[in-house]
Amino acid sequence: MAETTIPMLPCRTSLIESVVAFYVALGFEATQLQKSPYAYAVVERGSVELQLYGMKDYDPASSHSGCYVLTDEVDTLHAAFRAGLKAALGSVPTRGLPRIGPLKDMSYGVRQFLITDPTGNTIRIGQPTSEDQNHRPAPKETFARALHMADLFADSKQDLPGAAKIIDRVLGLTDEQPTPVQRLRLLVLRGDIAQRMGEAERAAGLLEEAAAVRLGPEEREAATDTLARLAELRD
Repeated sequence: MAETTIPMLPCRTSLIESVVAFYVALGFEATQLQKSPYAYAVVERGSVELQLYGMKDYDPASSHSGCYVLTDEVDTLHAAFRAGLKAALGSVPTRGLPRIGPLKDMSYGVRQFLITDPTGNTIRIGQPTSEDQNHRPAPKETFARALHMADLFADSKQDLPGAAKIIDRVLGLTDEQPTPVQRLRLLVLRGDIAQRMGEAERAAGLLEEAAAVRLGPEEREAATDTLARLAELRD
Protein backbone atom coordinates (compact mmCIF):
# COMPACT_ATOMS: atom_id res chain seq x y z
CA MET A 1 0.00 0.00 0.00
CA ALA A 2 1.37 3.44 -0.97
CA GLU A 3 0.29 6.86 0.21
CA THR A 4 1.16 10.36 -0.97
CA THR A 5 0.82 13.59 0.97
CA ILE A 6 0.06 16.74 -1.07
CA PRO A 7 0.18 20.12 0.71
CA MET A 8 -2.78 22.44 0.01
CA LEU A 9 -1.70 26.04 0.48
CA PRO A 10 -3.90 29.16 0.64
CA CYS A 11 -3.44 31.92 -1.88
CA ARG A 12 -4.96 35.34 -2.29
CA THR A 13 -7.30 34.90 -5.25
CA SER A 14 -5.98 37.92 -7.13
CA LEU A 15 -2.38 36.64 -6.83
CA ILE A 16 -2.80 33.08 -8.03
CA GLU A 17 -1.30 33.70 -11.47
CA SER A 18 1.75 35.48 -10.04
CA VAL A 19 2.19 32.69 -7.48
CA VAL A 20 2.12 30.07 -10.25
CA ALA A 21 4.63 32.13 -12.25
CA PHE A 22 6.87 32.21 -9.18
CA TYR A 23 6.91 28.43 -8.93
CA VAL A 24 7.46 28.10 -12.68
CA ALA A 25 10.55 30.29 -12.25
CA LEU A 26 11.77 27.75 -9.68
CA GLY A 27 11.46 24.94 -12.22
CA PHE A 28 7.99 23.71 -11.35
CA GLU A 29 5.47 22.85 -14.05
CA ALA A 30 1.97 24.33 -13.80
CA THR A 31 -0.23 21.30 -14.37
CA GLN A 32 -3.51 23.04 -13.53
CA LEU A 33 -4.68 26.64 -13.29
CA GLN A 34 -8.30 27.70 -13.06
CA LYS A 35 -10.00 30.98 -12.12
CA SER A 36 -13.61 29.79 -11.92
CA PRO A 37 -15.74 28.62 -10.26
CA TYR A 38 -12.91 29.24 -7.79
CA ALA A 39 -9.19 29.95 -8.02
CA TYR A 40 -7.14 26.78 -7.89
CA ALA A 41 -3.74 25.67 -9.20
CA VAL A 42 -1.34 22.75 -9.10
CA VAL A 43 2.44 22.99 -9.57
CA GLU A 44 4.82 20.03 -9.74
CA ARG A 45 8.59 19.56 -9.72
CA GLY A 46 9.75 15.97 -9.77
CA SER A 47 8.01 14.19 -6.90
CA VAL A 48 6.98 17.46 -5.22
CA GLU A 49 3.40 18.60 -5.81
CA LEU A 50 1.84 21.72 -4.31
CA GLN A 51 -1.82 22.65 -4.62
CA LEU A 52 -2.95 26.27 -4.21
CA TYR A 53 -6.50 27.39 -3.51
CA GLY A 54 -7.79 30.94 -3.69
CA MET A 55 -9.14 33.02 -0.79
CA LYS A 56 -10.46 36.46 -1.69
CA ASP A 57 -9.40 38.27 1.49
CA TYR A 58 -6.29 36.24 2.34
CA ASP A 59 -3.51 38.43 3.77
CA PRO A 60 -0.03 37.34 2.59
CA ALA A 61 1.67 39.47 5.26
CA SER A 62 0.10 37.45 8.08
CA SER A 63 0.49 34.03 6.46
CA HIS A 64 1.81 31.13 8.54
CA SER A 65 1.17 28.48 5.88
CA GLY A 66 3.82 26.29 4.33
CA CYS A 67 5.37 22.85 4.22
CA TYR A 68 8.72 21.06 4.49
CA VAL A 69 10.46 19.40 1.55
CA LEU A 70 13.29 16.94 2.19
CA THR A 71 15.98 16.53 -0.46
CA ASP A 72 19.42 14.99 -0.83
CA GLU A 73 20.65 17.93 -2.96
CA VAL A 74 19.86 21.06 -0.98
CA ASP A 75 22.84 23.06 -2.25
CA THR A 76 21.95 22.25 -5.86
CA LEU A 77 18.31 23.24 -5.36
CA HIS A 78 19.26 26.48 -3.63
CA ALA A 79 21.52 27.45 -6.54
CA ALA A 80 18.89 26.45 -9.11
CA PHE A 81 16.12 28.39 -7.36
CA ARG A 82 18.29 31.50 -7.07
CA ALA A 83 19.20 31.28 -10.75
CA GLY A 84 15.57 30.83 -11.76
CA LEU A 85 14.41 33.79 -9.72
CA LYS A 86 17.20 36.01 -11.05
CA ALA A 87 16.30 35.09 -14.63
CA ALA A 88 12.59 35.74 -14.05
CA LEU A 89 12.77 38.81 -11.80
CA GLY A 90 16.09 40.39 -12.76
CA SER A 91 17.48 39.95 -9.24
CA VAL A 92 17.33 37.49 -6.37
CA PRO A 93 14.70 38.64 -3.82
CA THR A 94 16.05 38.39 -0.25
CA ARG A 95 13.34 40.36 1.57
CA GLY A 96 9.64 41.10 1.27
CA LEU A 97 7.41 38.85 -0.82
CA PRO A 98 8.55 36.75 -2.56
CA ARG A 99 11.98 35.96 -1.09
CA ILE A 100 14.60 33.23 -0.75
CA GLY A 101 16.74 32.80 2.33
CA PRO A 102 20.30 31.61 2.83
CA LEU A 103 21.56 28.07 3.22
CA LYS A 104 22.12 27.27 6.89
CA ASP A 105 23.25 24.32 8.96
CA MET A 106 20.58 24.22 11.63
CA SER A 107 20.99 23.02 15.20
CA TYR A 108 18.60 20.13 14.62
CA GLY A 109 20.69 18.19 12.12
CA VAL A 110 19.44 19.72 8.87
CA ARG A 111 21.00 21.95 6.23
CA GLN A 112 18.16 24.05 4.87
CA PHE A 113 16.87 27.22 3.28
CA LEU A 114 13.48 28.93 3.27
CA ILE A 115 11.63 30.24 0.25
CA THR A 116 8.46 32.32 0.54
CA ASP A 117 6.08 32.78 -2.37
CA PRO A 118 4.18 35.99 -3.31
CA THR A 119 1.20 35.01 -1.17
CA GLY A 120 3.23 34.29 1.98
CA ASN A 121 3.56 30.49 1.95
CA THR A 122 6.98 29.44 3.27
CA ILE A 123 8.51 26.27 1.87
CA ARG A 124 11.37 24.92 3.98
CA ILE A 125 13.78 22.80 1.96
CA GLY A 126 16.25 20.74 3.90
CA GLN A 127 18.77 17.93 3.74
CA PRO A 128 19.43 15.87 6.87
CA THR A 129 23.02 16.10 8.10
CA SER A 130 22.51 13.86 11.12
CA GLU A 131 20.29 10.97 12.12
CA ASP A 132 19.40 12.93 15.25
CA GLN A 133 16.82 15.55 14.24
CA ASN A 134 16.27 16.86 17.77
CA HIS A 135 17.32 20.35 18.73
CA ARG A 136 20.87 20.44 20.06
CA PRO A 137 21.29 22.06 23.48
CA ALA A 138 22.16 25.74 23.22
CA PRO A 139 25.90 26.36 23.68
CA LYS A 140 26.98 27.91 26.96
CA GLU A 141 29.52 30.31 25.45
CA THR A 142 27.96 33.78 25.13
CA PHE A 143 28.28 34.44 21.39
CA ALA A 144 27.79 30.87 20.21
CA ARG A 145 24.61 30.76 22.28
CA ALA A 146 23.42 34.06 20.81
CA LEU A 147 23.96 32.80 17.26
CA HIS A 148 22.17 29.54 18.08
CA MET A 149 19.15 31.29 19.56
CA ALA A 150 18.98 34.10 17.00
CA ASP A 151 19.02 31.58 14.14
CA LEU A 152 16.12 29.70 15.72
CA PHE A 153 14.14 32.91 16.30
CA ALA A 154 14.77 34.23 12.77
CA ASP A 155 14.22 31.08 10.71
CA SER A 156 12.32 28.55 12.80
CA LYS A 157 10.01 30.88 14.73
CA GLN A 158 10.25 33.72 12.17
CA ASP A 159 10.35 36.13 15.12
CA LEU A 160 12.56 38.82 13.59
CA PRO A 161 12.28 41.36 16.45
CA GLY A 162 13.18 38.64 18.94
CA ALA A 163 16.24 37.60 16.92
CA ALA A 164 17.33 41.24 16.55
CA LYS A 165 17.09 41.79 20.31
CA ILE A 166 19.34 38.79 21.02
CA ILE A 167 22.03 39.97 18.61
CA ASP A 168 21.89 43.62 19.65
CA ARG A 169 22.40 42.64 23.28
CA VAL A 170 25.57 40.61 22.69
CA LEU A 171 27.03 43.07 20.18
CA GLY A 172 26.68 45.72 22.89
CA LEU A 173 28.73 43.80 25.45
CA THR A 174 31.95 45.45 26.59
CA ASP A 175 33.33 42.79 28.94
CA GLU A 176 33.37 40.01 26.30
CA GLN A 177 34.27 40.00 22.62
CA PRO A 178 33.31 37.50 19.88
CA THR A 179 35.83 35.80 17.65
CA PRO A 180 36.13 37.35 14.17
CA VAL A 181 33.98 34.57 12.66
CA GLN A 182 31.34 34.98 15.38
CA ARG A 183 31.32 38.75 14.85
CA LEU A 184 30.91 38.28 11.10
CA ARG A 185 28.02 35.84 11.57
CA LEU A 186 26.26 38.07 14.08
CA LEU A 187 26.56 41.16 11.88
CA VAL A 188 25.43 39.37 8.71
CA LEU A 189 22.44 37.79 10.45
CA ARG A 190 21.51 41.12 12.02
CA GLY A 191 21.87 42.87 8.65
CA ASP A 192 19.72 40.20 7.03
CA ILE A 193 17.06 40.71 9.72
CA ALA A 194 17.19 44.49 9.29
CA GLN A 195 16.63 44.12 5.54
CA ARG A 196 13.69 41.80 6.10
CA MET A 197 12.20 44.29 8.55
CA GLY A 198 12.49 47.11 6.00
CA GLU A 199 15.31 48.93 7.81
CA ALA A 200 17.45 49.58 4.74
CA GLU A 201 19.82 52.16 6.24
CA ARG A 202 20.42 50.07 9.35
CA ALA A 203 21.02 46.98 7.21
CA ALA A 204 23.55 48.77 5.00
CA GLY A 205 25.55 49.90 8.04
CA LEU A 206 25.61 46.43 9.57
CA LEU A 207 26.64 44.77 6.32
CA GLU A 208 29.39 47.33 5.75
CA GLU A 209 30.67 46.60 9.25
CA ALA A 210 30.55 42.86 8.50
CA ALA A 211 32.53 43.32 5.28
CA ALA A 212 35.27 45.06 7.27
CA VAL A 213 35.83 42.08 9.60
CA ARG A 214 39.28 40.65 8.92
CA LEU A 215 39.54 36.89 8.58
CA GLY A 216 42.45 34.52 8.05
CA PRO A 217 42.32 31.73 5.44
CA GLU A 218 41.02 29.11 7.89
CA GLU A 219 38.44 31.56 9.28
CA ARG A 220 37.22 32.37 5.77
CA GLU A 221 36.78 28.67 5.05
CA ALA A 222 34.79 28.24 8.27
CA ALA A 223 32.57 31.18 7.30
CA THR A 224 31.90 30.16 3.67
CA ASP A 225 28.09 30.23 3.94
CA THR A 226 28.11 33.51 5.86
CA LEU A 227 30.41 35.23 3.35
CA ALA A 228 28.18 34.03 0.52
CA ARG A 229 25.14 35.48 2.28
CA LEU A 230 26.98 38.77 2.86
CA ALA A 231 27.70 39.03 -0.86
CA GLU A 232 24.04 38.28 -1.68
CA LEU A 233 22.75 40.93 0.72
CA ARG A 234 25.15 43.59 -0.57
CA ASP A 235 24.45 42.81 -4.24
